[in-house]
Amino acid sequence: MASPALTQTPAPTTRSVCLTPPALAMVWTGAGRPHETVAVPGVGLGAGETLVQIELATVCGSDIHTVEGRRAAPTPLVLGHEYVGRVVDVAEGVRAVDGAVVQVGDRVVWSIMASCRDCDRCRHGVPQKCRSLVKYGHERIQPRWELTGGFATHAHLRAGTTIVRVGEALPAEVLAPAACGSATAWAALARADEVVDVDDATVLIMGAGLIGLTACAMASDRGATVVVADPDPARRALATRFGAAQAVDPTGRRALDSALAATGAAEFDVVLEASGSPRAVQAAIDAVGVGGVVVLVGSVFPSDPVPLDPERLVRGLATIRGVHNYTPRDLDGALGYLRHHAAEHPFVELVSARYPLAQVDQALAAAAAGKAVRVAIDPRDAQRRR
Repeated sequence: MASPALTQTPAPTTRSVCLTPPALAMVWTGAGRPHETVAVPGVGLGAGETLVQIELATVCGSDIHTVEGRRAAPTPLVLGHEYVGRVVDVAEGVRAVDGAVVQVGDRVVWSIMASCRDCDRCRHGVPQKCRSLVKYGHERIQPRWELTGGFATHAHLRAGTTIVRVGEALPAEVLAPAACGSATAWAALARADEVVDVDDATVLIMGAGLIGLTACAMASDRGATVVVADPDPARRALATRFGAAQAVDPTGRRALDSALAATGAAEFDVVLEASGSPRAVQAAIDAVGVGGVVVLVGSVFPSDPVPLDPERLVRGLATIRGVHNYTPRDLDGALGYLRHHAAEHPFVELVSARYPLAQVDQALAAAAAGKAVRVAIDPRDAQRRR
């Protein structure tokens, strides 16, 4: 459904929605400062917009980079862009990605962004880079649009947001990360598939975080032989439970060569770099075989440049692709995959710590410590206490 072009101000208000008790949002005001609680007594629901009560949110690496000052962000800001929730109000005619009309009571996951669907980029198939893109968890709060991120009891979804109905079967711990990490993993493999058939490929994944582990499961379930490289032994052990044929420490001499030899393949057809480490990016480019593709997804914060040997890329017929955000089809594909395969891998275990909304700072600190693949923030405690 076509939507009006988005700007930094909400669409014209069509209806006022009173929230009793008020919604609560945890607002970040800058590095080194604790979050502040803001009460939102109501929203102006415009054309194409939806109000969702959040069931669970998870902390992404981008949230950590922001609070640590490694990623520029406007303030005040409601962080959080991985979430699942239930529709409590919706403007007339809003449709989910499957074409069905969104209704009150639907359990949904929504995209990390809203696109205008009418600019040149949207028309050319890259709505994730819309000229007037709005990103949840990344925008400065403003009057009548305060519920802008996942670390809140509710989220106010703008027109042009991809909404996927998810039903009741899957746990919130599996669904919430799909809005960013899982959809990004799907997008990375989809972009690789445009160059190399992933089903028959030998795949190297650098980094066993949520994106890397999810991509490992997705690729191995399609028949690919997957090698995962991560310096953390606990993450390597986890990778084998997500289908990795080999899991190696990339800091060891010739570790990747040995892992490749153990698979019986001659070279890596697909290399997915999910950590953002410049050293890992360089290793990914060096590792790709003739005619192969390197997909970079982890480099979403400033880092040192990586040297490039153009002759090797040209003679090796190599392709390097970047994936940032994702398309509506990618989010739908990731959730479809989870619907059919989540029980085959320990996805639910990836969220190994849970904090109430009021303890968002402790949750971010726990996530930054790196022991948990994902840390969850549960706003239902705040809703029950009021």
